[in-house]
Amino acid sequence: MYETPAGTVLRAAHLDIEGMTMDREVMRVRDLMATEFARLCYYGYWFAPEMALVLNSIDFSQKYVTGTVHMKLYKGNITILGRKAPNALYSEELASMDIEGGGNGLDYNPMDAQGFIRINAVRLRASTIRDNLAAKK
Repeated sequence: MYETPAGTVLRAAHLDIEGMTMDREVMRVRDLMATEFARLCYYGYWFAPEMALVLNSIDFSQKYVTGTVHMKLYKGNITILGRKAPNALYSEELASMDIEGGGNGLDYNPMDAQGFIRINAVRLRASTIRDNLAAKK
């Protein structure tokens, strides 16, 4: 890290914003693509069709990754002090088990715990709602 301190700081900020704006399953697949990207680079396949697939997939994963990260740098350490992201997937209403309604389609119902399909659908609905709102802008 001593050769690219600015890159190290930017990467830490980017990963922090990704944690707020990127769906966990998209992040998991992105990580798989990152490994494939490194392999393709190592073997010199920059212009291969599989590299185009990987690059387009990684670009797609970054669609909503934007925001501001406040950091403290001290003696080679990076401490995240705060962050803001206009496309964050976090919703206070969704995180609270006390708030009902709101008409946003993200309500948590304790009965949902009976089936993992409905629980997993919550993250998919949040992404769809965000996509629809972004398309209207």
